[in-house]
Amino acid sequence: KERGARSERERETMSWTELTTFNAFDAYDDGIVRGFKSALLTESDYENLMQCNSLEDVKMFLQATDYGTFLSNVVELDPATIVEKATQRMVEEYNYLVGNAGETLSAYLDFLRHPYMTDNIVLVLSGTTRNDSSLSKLLEACHPMGMFEELLTVGVASTPKELYELVLIE
Repeated sequence: KERGARSERERETMSWTELTTFNAFDAYDDGIVRGFKSALLTESDYENLMQCNSLEDVKMFLQATDYGTFLSNVVELDPATIVEKATQRMVEEYNYLVGNAGETLSAYLDFLRHPYMTDNIVLVLSGTTRNDSSLSKLLEACHPMGMFEELLTVGVASTPKELYELVLIE
């Protein structure tokens, strides 16, 4: 037998051992994800959305789904507001999941944020080096999934060398 190779019986026993601890460690996370999955719009929902003639029709349709409340406080409805509110809801659900996740799932979910974080760093770096906008305007343009505390310190740098040290070294 190869070193480190397990027999079929050993693999089966291992999986049963893992299943006995699943409810203690991972069942709540699994329930959250299953709930989020069941709230996703179906193909028929999308077909119905395509038949809406106005944004008010879209809002009325979404009120009958799990997305009903995220547009309830919106007075003036436009596409940018819908995107903003949907993104805000996604970030809130993501943060809730991360807050309740175990160590392994939490590490995986952090990897999902890395592209957004990278995009935000590039946006802030390019804006500050060209002096295009103030830091507050640049931070408003950043995607909420990519926000992190250290991003605020990037605006403090005044030279490219300082930016390099803040972003890549620290």
